[in-house]
Amino acid sequence: MTNKFYVTMSDKFLSGWGYADHKINKLVIECDTLSEAYVVYNNALKRSEMKYINIVSKKPYYNKDNYFTSYHSKADYSNWFNNNPGWH
Repeated sequence: MTNKFYVTMSDKFLSGWGYADHKINKLVIECDTLSEAYVVYNNALKRSEMKYINIVSKKPYYNKDNYFTSYHSKADYSNWFNNNPGWH
C-alpha cells in the first residue's frame, strides 16, 4: 500500500459564491509522494488567492455546512505538479 499526501488550501477568490456560496472553498490535491506534495505546496504559495496551505498524510474531509471542497489529482491538475508552472 502506498501512502498518499494531500496539499490543502483555502481559495479566498472562489469562497463565498457559486458552489461555495456562503462557504469557504477548499482545494485538496492528492500527491503520490512527499516530493510531489512539496512542489504543489510551493506552487500554492505563489498564488495570492490561496491561504492556509498545508501538507497532510490523511485524506481530509471538511464539514459540508461550512466548506465546499474539491478533490483533485495529477490527472486533472497537472500544472500544479510542475516546478515552474509560470505563475507570477
